[in-house]
Amino acid sequence: MKSHVCRQVGGCFSVGDAAAGAAPGHARVTGMQYTGALYTGRNAEEGEVLSNVAAGEPPRVLTVSQLNRQVKSLLESHFDFLWVGGEISNLARPSSGHWYFTLKDGGAQVRCAMFRNRNQRLRFTPDQGDEVRLRCRVSLYEGRGEFQLIVEHLELAGAGALQAAFDKLKAKLQAEGLFDPAHKRALPADIRRLGVVTSPSGAAIHDILTVLRRRCPAIAVSILPVAVQGEGAAQQIAAAIDCANRWQREGKVQLDALIVGRGGGSLEDLWAFNEEVVARAIYASELPVVSAVGHEIDFSIADLVADQRAPTPSAAAELLSPDQAAWAARLQDLQRDLAGLTLGHLARAATELRHLRQRLRHPGSRLREQAQRVDELEQRLLRAQRHQLERRAAGLRLLQSRLAAGSPLPRVRRLQETLGRQDKALRESMQRRLDAAGDRLGLLAQLLDSLSPLGALQRGYAIVTDSRGAVLTDPAAVAVGDEVEARLAGGRLGLQVQRVEPEAD
Repeated sequence: MKSHVCRQVGGCFSVGDAAAGAAPGHARVTGMQYTGALYTGRNAEEGEVLSNVAAGEPPRVLTVSQLNRQVKSLLESHFDFLWVGGEISNLARPSSGHWYFTLKDGGAQVRCAMFRNRNQRLRFTPDQGDEVRLRCRVSLYEGRGEFQLIVEHLELAGAGALQAAFDKLKAKLQAEGLFDPAHKRALPADIRRLGVVTSPSGAAIHDILTVLRRRCPAIAVSILPVAVQGEGAAQQIAAAIDCANRWQREGKVQLDALIVGRGGGSLEDLWAFNEEVVARAIYASELPVVSAVGHEIDFSIADLVADQRAPTPSAAAELLSPDQAAWAARLQDLQRDLAGLTLGHLARAATELRHLRQRLRHPGSRLREQAQRVDELEQRLLRAQRHQLERRAAGLRLLQSRLAAGSPLPRVRRLQETLGRQDKALRESMQRRLDAAGDRLGLLAQLLDSLSPLGALQRGYAIVTDSRGAVLTDPAAVAVGDEVEARLAGGRLGLQVQRVEPEAD
């Protein structure tokens, strides 16, 4: 039976195989507590409480394997999946395909293992000194009693931040409706000039031109050169899209569609196509836009906003270009159909011409018939005109006789004589009335003149008024010293009352 050595190091325990002379392990046993001479813990396999009782009972001794197994169980049951960030060092990639490395920061380090079935999913291979983020489980390697992390997913530290930014922007633009299928335009069926927004020196433009040269060399290509990664790349891409649309509106260059893209790369390399300014430029584009960013597994914000996504730049060129071989075959089929239709039309025209020749008459006989027909119609027209004139003349004579019988001239003469008599009587009656009115007016004038106060003034009388202009008839209406006015026939006098003598009753 092996003996074991348990050493307390600070608040933890190191367990080793004393008989084998092995160095103590490094398992941190958080599930065991030390209280005086008593060590307690739980056997993960047997589910029993272990105790080291000092009261004369022999202690229950664990093997190193049992202890490490219990510690491993405690660690894995206590911690769920978590994210840990740090720097890779001591990276080992043995032939088994598993990766082993140390993750460290400025104050500590921890061993990590990423098995082949997990690391095969990565699109990159990490290297010494890379800053990474791990999604992992906390565990213990029982064979050496080493604390370690079992890595499920690994990404470069920048990639995690970029992915979070990608998800945030995606949610924002989706809420604004930039990904709405109703906004996406159909690609034109006939492409004559194609605009390409990409790097002029990258593999993408080479692939696009190669495909177009093979499939349809007649398509003209306008390259709008931009940087596709690095600082300012997103602004250049957005400006190029706006420029292409401005050319279209101003009639400088007539484009049918745009390809916006680049070759593959890491998330950081493709990040320009995940910028909001590029997404909004694609959304505002009046030209249909095909996004061709990276490889088939790459996906960007530009892909979601564009009218069509192509997995690669080559696929975008194939999507927008017809196959000239298929066009040639189609043209031959149309040529055969056209020849057949033309021959059939000519045959039907020849048959119709033969029928028309058979029905055709000599124009001389037809002209003679028409001349005879014209003479006959002329005679009928003359007879009809003569008959119409005679009938109208008879009607005119009848109307003249009726008009003469009902002439108003005798009645007018009688009315004129009556009017003369009535005018004479009216004039005599008016003269009599005027004479009578004149006589009556003279009498009334004499009467008015006799009653007028002005006549009394001519005889030496006066009209006296007070200061307000009221005619005075009663001496009591004024007092001594009042100013009064007397109106005479020849003018007015201003007077002052010196005495007042009322008329005695």
